[in-house]
Amino acid sequence: MRGLEAWCLAGSFDLKLTDITDGARIAFDNLSDYALSLGAPPVRLGVTGLARAGKTVFITALVHNLIHGGRLPVLAPWREGRLMGADLRPQLHQDVPTFDYRGHVRRLIDARAWPESTRAISEMRLSIAYESSTFWGRNVGRGRLDLDIVDYPGEWLLDLPLLSKDFRAFSREALERARDPRRAAIASDWLGYTNGLAADGLADEEAAGRAHELFSGYLSAARADEHALSMLPPGRFLMPGDLAGSPALTFAPLDLPDGGRPGEGSLWQMMESRYEAYKDVVVRPFFRNHFARLDRQVVLVDVLNALNGGRAALLDLEAALQEILTCFRPGKSSWLSQVLTRRVDRILFAATKADQLNHVSHDRLERILRRLLDGAIAKASFSGAEVEVRAIAAVRATREANVKRNGDTLPCIMGVPQAGEQLDGRIFAGNEEIALFPGDLPESPQGLFADPAAGLAPETSLISEMRFLRFRPPPLEVTAEGLQLSLPHIRLDRALDFLIGDRLA
Repeated sequence: MRGLEAWCLAGSFDLKLTDITDGARIAFDNLSDYALSLGAPPVRLGVTGLARAGKTVFITALVHNLIHGGRLPVLAPWREGRLMGADLRPQLHQDVPTFDYRGHVRRLIDARAWPESTRAISEMRLSIAYESSTFWGRNVGRGRLDLDIVDYPGEWLLDLPLLSKDFRAFSREALERARDPRRAAIASDWLGYTNGLAADGLADEEAAGRAHELFSGYLSAARADEHALSMLPPGRFLMPGDLAGSPALTFAPLDLPDGGRPGEGSLWQMMESRYEAYKDVVVRPFFRNHFARLDRQVVLVDVLNALNGGRAALLDLEAALQEILTCFRPGKSSWLSQVLTRRVDRILFAATKADQLNHVSHDRLERILRRLLDGAIAKASFSGAEVEVRAIAAVRATREANVKRNGDTLPCIMGVPQAGEQLDGRIFAGNEEIALFPGDLPESPQGLFADPAAGLAPETSLISEMRFLRFRPPPLEVTAEGLQLSLPHIRLDRALDFLIGDRLA
């Protein structure tokens, strides 16, 4: 096993640093960060999630509320009057793009439009001033916490397990997923083309390019709202950036025999070589330079989109989340681990877009996400990491109202649907507020996962009656004194208290 990575067995990807050079490089980088912070290391918070889960909105709202004194009653230092303020500072790493906080705020507030999705990694530093709750902290402590926020696509996390898999294992798993009845129709063009390829035939650039094109097209179609599938590695195929067209991104799985090795000059050898290059060029640098240096982590999950996609999408999301959680290096953190080999000691899984539901369904949304994570959470908790599950809306785009209809009182939400959203044959122009009864999530999530073939009664019929629309961001409220308030949210303060509340004590 090569490089940084030797993964332990039994499905747990607890990383062992087997390469002395790479391990020393990570420790050296951590020591450098510690020295530059003058002995008060920042908290490095990773924020990720699969497509359209709301990473950019989450970071923007978090920072905006801390800078502008938003209502955060569950965050202990805010509730106790110890939160003095926050401001932006120059980020530590000069070779990483800066998160465009100000641009995203302008888009949310001035244009009342949602920011573009995360397409690459970015970083920012927020410095938070507070008064310690302890005598020692007030007299000796610094009273300031630097929070380094690292924003990266969740699809990149799904690449980390590839480090422990050779090309044969990668191909076998990809083909098994594609041939599953829930995916076969989506993958039919790629599967048909792959079936006609001879792995031991001569390497052919045109065949490799066509196989990659069809495989990437299948991944993109599987991710679309119509299917809402999540297990779609390699992640960079969906967002190639400046690597588009490079050999490291021009490969695809092949139908390989159980034994043997690729012949010299064969298509198999070409694809295997490019797969290994993908790990060297894309995956390892992401792990070494960013992922291995995180202290805490937020994973945002668009559960509602998966529910819209049906049982197949829900089960696929379950598999993806378990794969994601096993990528982390969980464990209790200490001053020494902060200096040498960081451990992720707190992980928040947040079901986003809770504002698309009435509050009666918020706890039910949490229970669905917890059910998706049951097995993986148990493994991480045993390793010493704390794991929290929350339903949130980083920016609340709706408000609640009760509407009487046919003698019944319905718990509705009110907001302005985005231009182009459709409901019951009506297309919205983006300038009209409506009241919508979205439906209620089931009280127990178990029925959502039931197999109809087993004779159980799945509750997917309840989900089909639910209506989810994309609403425009709300206008900011202004006080009688003319003071503009911060972005409204649902349970963002709970998320913050879990992630950094202990560091502001």
